[in-house]
Amino acid sequence: MTEPTPDQPLVPIDSPEDQDESETVRFKWKVTKDLTRRIDQYLVDRVGYMSRNAVQQVIKEGFVWVNGKTTKSSYKPCNGDVIEMAAPPEPVNELIPEPIPLDIVYEDEYFLALNKQTNLIVHPARGRWSGTLVNGLVHYGKNWSTVNGNWRPGILHRLDRNTTGIMLVAKADEAHWRLARQFENRTIQKTYMAIIHGVPALRADEINLPIGQDRRVREKQAIRKIEHGGKPAITRYEIQQVFDAPAGLAFDLGEHASDQNAGPVPVGRFSLVKLWPKTGRTHQLRVHMAALGHPMVGDTMYGGRILTSENGFRFDRQALHAFEIAFVHPVSLENMSLSAPLPPDFVSLQAILSPQ
Repeated sequence: MTEPTPDQPLVPIDSPEDQDESETVRFKWKVTKDLTRRIDQYLVDRVGYMSRNAVQQVIKEGFVWVNGKTTKSSYKPCNGDVIEMAAPPEPVNELIPEPIPLDIVYEDEYFLALNKQTNLIVHPARGRWSGTLVNGLVHYGKNWSTVNGNWRPGILHRLDRNTTGIMLVAKADEAHWRLARQFENRTIQKTYMAIIHGVPALRADEINLPIGQDRRVREKQAIRKIEHGGKPAITRYEIQQVFDAPAGLAFDLGEHASDQNAGPVPVGRFSLVKLWPKTGRTHQLRVHMAALGHPMVGDTMYGGRILTSENGFRFDRQALHAFEIAFVHPVSLENMSLSAPLPPDFVSLQAILSPQ
């Protein structure tokens, strides 16, 4: 965390590229005098793209803190107060076509499927208006569905920035609606591969734990009771392979402040698991595996560790890959199953953990 700035300048705590797919910008100020204005008015002046109602909603959700504690809209800031805020991103103003490489797995006149690479945000957000998958899609072609508006052309679903794998992108609006209905009805089956710390007690099981927004870190999700804002979330998993950790591995925490509070992880063994989400909550697979006490390798947001080997190989993202997606073609009604091969860093991680 950076030192708070005086209350006149407006400075984000984190740059957009350091934030995850949950679309959040964090701010921090230090008040330099006693104010007669309420804190909601104060924040509207400093986050110019947010209305007063929007600021009040963020305060109500518990994402504005004064001296480390949540506050109310009626509070009047005092000299020396440190105000923190986790806010939605500034709206996108322009969509710039960029020649971002796209690994096309399948394409016809209605939709395409691609294998998303790591370190790629799906669509512009948080003030990051370039370098996203959407910028690459606009450069690739112009005939994308408009169902989700001009800033998310063709986007049916998302993968986190550092999650790789298969994604569907709609061209025709009719195809978009029909595919979206399959997502809504949960008739699309998605299969993921992950490498986790340790070995779960059961080789296969179903995790049924509700998920909601973390109360302290807006960009994170957490296990939350339904009555406290959680939504039903179900994941099925099955262990595919168990690895005994070779000698010479080193483990590191991430640089985010919340990563430093991560508890211990199982040491000495790892598991390759196959995952089938029955629901589609944000970060669902990552949260559920962490809740079992077996976070994904590299997923420092949820307690995993960055892995470094003796030969200098470093794995510093969540070890999660969207391997396969099964659905009905939106026009021909043909049953389809498309897959994306494991990315090179994932394959290298497997090789490090299972030397021949």
